[in-house]
Amino acid sequence: MKRKATAIWKGTGLEGSGSLSSPSGFFDNSPYSAKTRFENEDGTQGTNPEEMIAAAHAGCFNMALSFQIAGKDLKADELNTTATVTLEKGDAGFSITGILLDLKGKVSGMNEAQFKELAEVAKENCPVSKALSAVPITLKITFNA
Repeated sequence: MKRKATAIWKGTGLEGSGSLSSPSGFFDNSPYSAKTRFENEDGTQGTNPEEMIAAAHAGCFNMALSFQIAGKDLKADELNTTATVTLEKGDAGFSITGILLDLKGKVSGMNEAQFKELAEVAKENCPVSKALSAVPITLKITFNA
């Protein structure tokens, strides 16, 4: 399987702007720029690569966890994960320094200890986690019985 996304950029890094698109139409000509990346904390003016990474990670993690749960002959009532990607400026420039996966889950028939164990397995083994293995990934879990 291969998936694609297209980035178009015009202008300088500081003053230029671009758009991101995907064949699925999930994001179609979504604007991005240095301003939307570094000066728009709430993300309302456009997207940025870190937001795309966060969306990909949250989605991949939830799917991986749902497979882990199905392996126990159960199904998730709901898995709600917010991924927060932290970008910081250091001596060598900007780097992604951490990702927090904040999971809220409900699985009828499963206890909290088992849920937490499966969530850790999913965190370590989802393809996006593996691709981002150079970045510290933290998992916060809230379980609703």
